[in-house]
Amino acid sequence: MSTTGQPTNIFSTILSVIKKSLKGEEIDYTTGSIKLSVILLAIPMMLEMAMESVFALVDLYFVGHLENSSFAIQTVGLTESVLTIIYSLAIGISMAATAVVARRIGEKDPVAAGKAGMQAILIAFSITSVISVLGVIFGTEILLLMGASPEAAEHGTPFIQIMMGGSIVIMLLFLINGIFRGAGNAAVAMKSLWIANLANIILCPIFINGFGPVPAFGLTGAAIATTIGRSIGVSYQLYHLFNGKNMLKITLAYLKPNWEQIKTLVGIASPAVLQFVIASCSWIFLAQLVATTGGDNGSAGYQTAMRLMMFFLLPAWGLSNAAATLVGQNLGANEVQRAEDAVLKTAKYNVIYMACVMLISLLGAELLVAFFTNDPEVQVYAVKAVRVIATGYIFYGIGMVLINAFNGAGDTWTPTWVNLIGFWLFQIPLAYFLAKYLEMGPMGVFIAIPVAETAITIASFILFKRGKWKKVQV
Repeated sequence: MSTTGQPTNIFSTILSVIKKSLKGEEIDYTTGSIKLSVILLAIPMMLEMAMESVFALVDLYFVGHLENSSFAIQTVGLTESVLTIIYSLAIGISMAATAVVARRIGEKDPVAAGKAGMQAILIAFSITSVISVLGVIFGTEILLLMGASPEAAEHGTPFIQIMMGGSIVIMLLFLINGIFRGAGNAAVAMKSLWIANLANIILCPIFINGFGPVPAFGLTGAAIATTIGRSIGVSYQLYHLFNGKNMLKITLAYLKPNWEQIKTLVGIASPAVLQFVIASCSWIFLAQLVATTGGDNGSAGYQTAMRLMMFFLLPAWGLSNAAATLVGQNLGANEVQRAEDAVLKTAKYNVIYMACVMLISLLGAELLVAFFTNDPEVQVYAVKAVRVIATGYIFYGIGMVLINAFNGAGDTWTPTWVNLIGFWLFQIPLAYFLAKYLEMGPMGVFIAIPVAETAITIASFILFKRGKWKKVQV
């Protein structure tokens, strides 16, 4: 073969792999090239999570240009902080669904996989209904508890009520995607987020600023648009879940409670939910600490930085989801060494991605922040936060892969204990000490974040190498 033909062949191969990953062909991830398996799963999973992060950024962009933008940005940020509890429940339950579905697929039992997925939906719907009602009733009180001023809380109450009221849609969006990921069909999960985001991008300016017969709802319009967009995404998921064209053959009859299956899922999901609730509560405490030490501008700046951080971290989380699927399916097929190799390969790719993100954040902090807020006082806090938090990005990337490896194996207790010690016994006290006792204010909180995440990653790697996760039965 001539030298001139090599670049063309390499390009054709890359293009072929990308097309295959986006098309969503169902393949056996327990055999063949580990590198190819990681890439085929990672591309749609990264794009899926990138789209999840776009939700908050689209809202932040449009409300950041409203009057009283400081109140609006603070409301969006604080509401997102509260919604992380919903995300924690959704991710925890979806982790259980992914682990069980992947294990059954690895055992070549798609019927059992489908039944497990539907039982997870039943659990999620029951829990989230209660949270939705409470969020609508106590919306104002939640914002005040988070550190918002009375004026900001009054301004943002309709926004948080709609977002909390629609939390069942958030739950289903995460959970059903977890089911598809466990089955190895990451493309459907990706496409559902793309559709939901496209709808949100179109609807946000319409409902916020008004268009034709639609009045301008301002900040509240962002919540309306986001909830409708996510609902459209869930409708797409449900269509593919029940159309009978995928590996999972699911019927409504599978929604009939199976208490043995529910017990298994709850046993895996409970610590998985707890591990993310622990992390979420830590983030909520940090947000409240910044609000009380930095005021409305400090809070708005921190929330802007956090939205940017999530925009970059969610694709990394998507890449790390490949580890969960590969670990679950390969353990189900009794390919233990292959499962471990897949985790290390995924971690390598995540390090490369996060190193690039770190450089972008350190060098382009001002430009990134200016895109979302034109308030100079808010920008000062946001730029500092972006740069300090970015110093730990490489460790964040490794830690995500390890956490997903444990969860994909069904070993949800190990990362739960790591999070409990790392966040509550280390990060929170460190942030409080730096912000209050050393009087560093918000900067103390910013510093505590990468320090704690680095410690958590080191602990996770030590536990991963011990190998207890390889022996978990699901």
